[in-house]
Amino acid sequence: MSTTSTAVGTEEVAPISVPTSDEAAPPSQNAGRKRLQLSQIIAPVALLAVFIGMWYMMHYWGLRFFFDKDGQRLIPTPLQVWDQTIMRPIARKRYIEGIKWTSIVAFGGLAITIVIGCGLAVLMSQAKWMESAVYPYLVALQAVPVLAVIPLIYSVFGGGLTPRFFVCIMIAFFPIVTNTLFGLNSADPGQHDLFTLRNASRWTRLIKLQLPSALPNIFTGFRISAGLCVIGAVVGEQFFRAGSKPGVGIVMDIYRVKGIYAPLYGGVILACLLGIFTFLLFGWIGKLAIGKWYEAGKRST
Repeated sequence: MSTTSTAVGTEEVAPISVPTSDEAAPPSQNAGRKRLQLSQIIAPVALLAVFIGMWYMMHYWGLRFFFDKDGQRLIPTPLQVWDQTIMRPIARKRYIEGIKWTSIVAFGGLAITIVIGCGLAVLMSQAKWMESAVYPYLVALQAVPVLAVIPLIYSVFGGGLTPRFFVCIMIAFFPIVTNTLFGLNSADPGQHDLFTLRNASRWTRLIKLQLPSALPNIFTGFRISAGLCVIGAVVGEQFFRAGSKPGVGIVMDIYRVKGIYAPLYGGVILACLLGIFTFLLFGWIGKLAIGKWYEAGKRST
């Protein structure tokens, strides 16, 4: 609780209490926030417990009952996955090397996609004819099955890292362009009128109005594409094996061919964790770039 005091003539006015933000909020609102924070922790943990329980059920009984398959061989337990993926030196070394190359492809492809995609979205926002011309082809690119063009990609780029980058860009391009374009076109019309009255140039309008208002949508596109780039990197590794750069997808396929399923499941989990990490990373960067004004604005509306 902070206090202020003022003086009128020679008389001092009694201190005026200025409540802080925590004190200004009613008790029911503070209690609701605490319950929400608690539920955000309990709900994922409870869902994870249910998932692990179903995993054990399928291992011991479910796969045999529902599909007449040997669950104890095809679905190893989480402890077996941990033991044969993390505790075995050979598998651990392979996956550490694989995570390195998969991360290079995923983050490199994402960086290229951000530069090209955001630049294209800015051009489309400034020229409606360009938006009308380019947008149908963006939709077509999103609809193209990656597996259908794998032979064409291989014939053009060969093996190695280059086609893996191309697959990442191809998968992640559409969300970045569409979210950035939507954000740039969603600036407040009243603010546009104010810039018009001030005779602001198109560059000033873009830098000081459209881009700041588009940041939440831009980082939403980044988070979506970050996870898609991990998928693209792993898929690309399944088909473009040339060179001495085995990513997670190649290591997983080695264990699949050998019929060793525990480290195969471990590779799937590691790829999922890499995707979650990239999603959370861009969420954190987005909060740093946007600040608290966006969340405060959402609560006030």
